[in-house]
Amino acid sequence: MDMHLLVKTTHLVAMALLLVSFILRGSTLFVGIQDQQPNLKARKAMVGLQHLSLTLIIVTGVFLLAMKNFDVQPWFYAKVILFFVLCSSLIKTYKQDNRILLSQRRAGLLIGTVALAGILALVMIKPVFA
Repeated sequence: MDMHLLVKTTHLVAMALLLVSFILRGSTLFVGIQDQQPNLKARKAMVGLQHLSLTLIIVTGVFLLAMKNFDVQPWFYAKVILFFVLCSSLIKTYKQDNRILLSQRRAGLLIGTVALAGILALVMIKPVFA
């Protein structure tokens, strides 16, 4: 199998894992809430899945960049910025701090959802800026 295809497939599988973990972990903000904290029953498994998928996305993304000699389109920079927004909103949303209100956590989830949707839209549309 071609190395580029293998890395690209791994990148896509990691993105699918991120979508699954994003949905599963987001549901903890609506079901089984305790003291302004998300449902903690399956926390370790969901955190592990989310960290695994984000790490795979970063590693395979850098590998794909190196394979393309870091020659990127202008929309790639917007994708990277949205990825940082996604990561920072997830950090704020699931931080173990009782001072963070549930409404703030849900707002962080909404910001993360918009950022993830933006990333997916950029990848599917691949806009050309003239």
